[in-house]
Amino acid sequence: MVSFDTIDHGWLVKFIEHRIGDPRVVRLIGKWLRAGVTEQGRWKAVDEGTPQGGVISPLLSNVYLHYVLDLWINHWRKTQSVSFDVIVVRWADDFVIGFQSRTAAERCLAELKKRFEKFGLALHPENTRLIEFGPFGASNRLRRGQGRPETFDFLGFTHICGKKRSNGMYTVVRRTAKKRMSRKLQEVKVELRRRMHEPIARQGKWLGSVVGGFVRYHGVPTNAKAIQRFRFQIGRYWHQALRMRGSRKRVTWERMYRLIDHWLPPSFAIPILYGEWASSPEAGAVCGNAARTDLWRGL
Repeated sequence: MVSFDTIDHGWLVKFIEHRIGDPRVVRLIGKWLRAGVTEQGRWKAVDEGTPQGGVISPLLSNVYLHYVLDLWINHWRKTQSVSFDVIVVRWADDFVIGFQSRTAAERCLAELKKRFEKFGLALHPENTRLIEFGPFGASNRLRRGQGRPETFDFLGFTHICGKKRSNGMYTVVRRTAKKRMSRKLQEVKVELRRRMHEPIARQGKWLGSVVGGFVRYHGVPTNAKAIQRFRFQIGRYWHQALRMRGSRKRVTWERMYRLIDHWLPPSFAIPILYGEWASSPEAGAVCGNAARTDLWRGL
């Protein structure tokens, strides 16, 4: 994870100018960066970073990291990792880099820290780890008597080295991260208290959208138990909210089960997709306009 509070405005404007030829747009973005922020009713000037909560902050941060990380790691992968493969997956400011060699991983991490320092960025000290993962990592640790490989959280999932029940082959087990699950359930619990006196149909429609969204994102193979647990807990919170309405007629679990089956989508895991959807994207990133290679090569 990367912190964007120290983004250098000068470099950001250069990156934007690389892709945007209209000076009016560049000037407008520059004014937005210098607009400052208001904290507790007081205006504060900002000469670095992108303000938290700004509508354009995620876009500008992604553009910045594209030049600082994506293009650089693609160049590093082609020049420094000739004898081994490198896999890069990035979403916004979260990214995972996989290596076949621990030596290469340590060298890349050291160079990446220097690269980020040059552009005013820093890796999150708690979320940046170098771990042994994958089929060879699992077998090597087992041979050394070190137990199972460490796990890591990425995009709301905890990734675990596991085996298929069908043939015992290696597979990556993905389960909803406990913090993500607890935070979402707490949000639903608080919102249910606010909606406690709404009609049951309106509550059910809203809860159905919550469970449906959770299933669509977290419904991956090996994560069925987490989805079932989330749906059950949502039904439990709903039952508690209905009992707190003060109605003389008690809401029994028999009636509650009918409401849950009617309004909440069933829990299921999305099957593995084949064909064009299963193709792996190429690691790294390229820039459509390579007119200014000085922005990334050799920096």
